[in-house]
Amino acid sequence: MRSERTPFEGGPMDGRVLPVLLGPTGHPPKWYEIPVPAADGGPPTVLLYERVPAGYSKRLHLQKGWKYTYTPSGRKPGLRWPWTKTKPETEPQAEPQAEPQVEPQVEPQAGPQAGRKPAPPTA
Repeated sequence: MRSERTPFEGGPMDGRVLPVLLGPTGHPPKWYEIPVPAADGGPPTVLLYERVPAGYSKRLHLQKGWKYTYTPSGRKPGLRWPWTKTKPETEPQAEPQAEPQVEPQVEPQAGPQAGRKPAPPTA
C-alpha cells in the first residue's frame, strides 16, 4: 500500500510528520484518530485530526497536498443526510387577503409593429 508523509498541526502532535496510508482514491483519510493509553489503566484518550489542504500554488492555485489539523472536541461531526434537515419551528401566520388581479393595459408601440393588430388575449 502507498503512504504519504503528512504533517500534523496543533495538539500534542504539532510539528510531527507521519507516514499515512492512502486510500483507493490516492488521498489520506478525512479523519485520523490516534489512541493514547491512559496512565492509570483507564480508557484511552483519542486525539482527532481532520484532513485539510496544505496550501495552494501561486499561479494556478493548485493544491499542494494535505495536512492534519487538531480537533480539540475529539468528536467527528455526524452524517448529514438531506432528508433529515430540521426545520425551524415557526408560528403559523394568517394568510393575507388575495386582491383581485388586474391585467395591465398595453399601449400601442411606435415602430415596426405599429401597423399590426394586437394579439387576442389568451385565457
